[in-house]
Amino acid sequence: MLHGEESSVWADKGYVNAEREAAFVAAGGVMRKAPKRGKLHPEDERINRILATVRAKVEHPFRVIKRQFGCVKTRYRGLAKNRVQLFTLFALGNLFLVRRRLMA
Repeated sequence: MLHGEESSVWADKGYVNAEREAAFVAAGGVMRKAPKRGKLHPEDERINRILATVRAKVEHPFRVIKRQFGCVKTRYRGLAKNRVQLFTLFALGNLFLVRRRLMA
């Protein structure tokens, strides 16, 4: 969901169409998609790899929260309570991701 004031956008392949790609390229990038039964151009593979490294830094905390902490759904308990729960989960998720460096 975009509100129009984003400074950068790093979209997945599933969101690609001609008009969205034109809008997103100026603000960041869209992962390239290979044509049906075709191969991706080497330049597009390189762009996908660059975009994937940036997106991975954002996606890993979500994986920790969903898999390690089991928070798949958020019940509506009020916006303030949900916000506090998610902030706490993300703080713990960040600690989980750097746990080996903290223990050393």
